[in-house]
Amino acid sequence: MKYLSFLFVFALFFACNQPTAQKAAEATVPDDNYFGEKITMDEVVAFDDLVQEMAMQDSMFVKVRGTVEEVCQAKGCWMNIVSESSEQAMFVKFKDYGFFVPKDIAGKEVVMEGYAYKEVTPVDELRHYAEDKGATADELAAITDPKEEFKFMASGVILLED
Repeated sequence: MKYLSFLFVFALFFACNQPTAQKAAEATVPDDNYFGEKITMDEVVAFDDLVQEMAMQDSMFVKVRGTVEEVCQAKGCWMNIVSESSEQAMFVKFKDYGFFVPKDIAGKEVVMEGYAYKEVTPVDELRHYAEDKGATADELAAITDPKEEFKFMASGVILLED
């Protein structure tokens, strides 16, 4: 019986001291690659999987991994995430306008935690975001209709290394 107790304690000690894949992945992310709340890499879903889940609901709290298509060039105050297998995109803003991301991360992968939701964006807001991207006066004038969009309010973002 002592032998079994010893093995159990040894196994428990050994298991608790082994780094998990999550801890190993987080250990490779430099501190300056975290924006907003410091989030973990556990329970992350791929953007394409989130798109499928959102077909069945209006909003959900989730941690998602995706590729940045573009970033606000004025401050880094928003970004678009795109799908690798469809034309779906998601507009990402940052909780309480409390943090920004680097303006040069287009093409890089991120993990974000927050709320995914669907929303109709009014014309004036669409024009504002187009202006942030450097749209011309003609391009701004061509925006005449509100647009239903897939959006995300991120409380934290991790910029993943290449």
